[in-house]
Amino acid sequence: MGVAMLLWVIAGLAVSALAGPSQPGRQAEFAEAARAYGVPVSVLLGVSYLESRWDVNAGEPSTGGGYGPMHLVDTDAARPVPDEVAAAGVPARPAPGEATLRQAARLTGLPVARLRTDPAANIRGGAAVLASYQGRRSSDPADWHDAITRYSGSRDFADEVFAVIREGAARRTDDGFPVRLEPKPGLRPDPPPPPARQAECPASLACEWMPAAHRRTGGGYGNHDRLDGERRIDYIVIHDTEGAYDGLPKLVHDPDYVSWHYTVRSRDGHVAQHVRTQDIAWHAGNWDVNTRSIGIEHEGYLAKGGTWYTEAMYRASAKLVSYLAARHDIPIDRAHIFGHDTVPGTTPESLPGMHEDPGPYWDWAHYFDLMGSPIEGARGGTSVIIRPDYETHLPRFTGCSKTGCEPHGASTVWLRTEPRADAPLIDDIGKRVGRPSTHSVYDHSARASTGQRFAVAGTSGDWTAIWYLGQKAWFRNPPDRPTAVPARGPLVTPINGRVRVYGRAYPERSAYRGTRAAYQQEIPLQYVIRPGQYYSLGLTLPGSYLATGSLTPARHVRVEGTQRFHQIQLGHRIAFVMAKDVRVIR
Repeated sequence: MGVAMLLWVIAGLAVSALAGPSQPGRQAEFAEAARAYGVPVSVLLGVSYLESRWDVNAGEPSTGGGYGPMHLVDTDAARPVPDEVAAAGVPARPAPGEATLRQAARLTGLPVARLRTDPAANIRGGAAVLASYQGRRSSDPADWHDAITRYSGSRDFADEVFAVIREGAARRTDDGFPVRLEPKPGLRPDPPPPPARQAECPASLACEWMPAAHRRTGGGYGNHDRLDGERRIDYIVIHDTEGAYDGLPKLVHDPDYVSWHYTVRSRDGHVAQHVRTQDIAWHAGNWDVNTRSIGIEHEGYLAKGGTWYTEAMYRASAKLVSYLAARHDIPIDRAHIFGHDTVPGTTPESLPGMHEDPGPYWDWAHYFDLMGSPIEGARGGTSVIIRPDYETHLPRFTGCSKTGCEPHGASTVWLRTEPRADAPLIDDIGKRVGRPSTHSVYDHSARASTGQRFAVAGTSGDWTAIWYLGQKAWFRNPPDRPTAVPARGPLVTPINGRVRVYGRAYPERSAYRGTRAAYQQEIPLQYVIRPGQYYSLGLTLPGSYLATGSLTPARHVRVEGTQRFHQIQLGHRIAFVMAKDVRVIR
């Protein structure tokens, strides 16, 4: 048979098979594609789960220009690029070697347009590409490690696929189909040896060392502070890049730019480290938080989290954070592991400009599940932990595009002035000065996020009130579909009169005497908390300040005070109160 005839026959078989699987549904589409191309169905399901969590994302391309459940990459799929990356001359398209969509079209004979938008066709295309990478056909999933590595471009990704297959997975796709990957606990592939390691990472991640610039510039120096010895680390701050991974190396190597410790790539979970964890990266917009935190960027855009926050990214980041938390004795909870959107401003003037990433589409519950520390409550307390069901909780947002945001799972609940759906959103006098809160995906003034703990301020029917930014804030919490769980934990309340709150925990004036550090005045934020209000206590620490301003670590000055601060969950962001002003209720 001639090549042309063979391709015609293959294409005909592909199209006829797509006309209707033996059983309807996405599960059957995976099974049919696996049979057609000789790929173990567990491999096909595992690869797709990491690429997309089996979602179709309404036919829209992801961070790498990838489409559909199998993330077939199209070099013609333009990706949004931030201004600073575009100015650096970074390409906005995937590299030619990643063009699996065109490859799938050649192998299946299916049109490119159909592979982009038809989930069944997309799955067959992914199966065909995987099969083409497999040197020796085998029904044993353990033999497919190299093919998966080539499909994704990452050995770590392939390792994680096998972890998923061992564990199993089940969920309902974004277009309504239940899919299940049965666990195979004994599956053990024989992957190639890991590369030489320099980065601070768990053994299960082959991290890249991509060092940030640290040299003198016209404006001083950049872009981080190096220290001698260890430092106190209280937090891990989760960011998104609002840009493509391709442009990050140029930014990391720019001493006039900011810095962060790690970046996690969206399409395969690849991790790059830029700053040693003992050193201070400039990532949080709050110097006090910078000195006591590790910053991790995740490739993506908060308004498009469904397509950028991939399962591969979640799993790699969860491994990294678990490793860092154990190494630095950081509790795995939302008082210590939080988003850039939870970092407070340091002064009233800085608050409006504080960031909002990773935004409402970051799946905090799934993230903590992957770290083995599920977000759970405890009965008998006077607090609640925000915990909507991410898959079915679909709050309305604006700002993703001119037509608004597509319905999508989210980790946040709206907060209102009264216990009714048409009541106004509460206002944040610090974030939106003189302006009401909005439903924008970028505006968290009236939102509480999964894992955050708040004191209960009242209940009314299906509604629960919490103390938030010095006021009662109501959210819908029906018993049959709860968006919060009862919780216990320490609270703080004012001893006498109003209590001011702060965006940093700096020492008292007397602690600076005899040092070369200039006194840093503690400036209160716009908010106050009043007697009868309660706020969850995260951690207690003495005031401290690190004066740097030099390339030489020996010239840094650390100031330690005796004045203690309590970290509280004030609103969407944390804040600090002086311990002498409040009473702790345990």
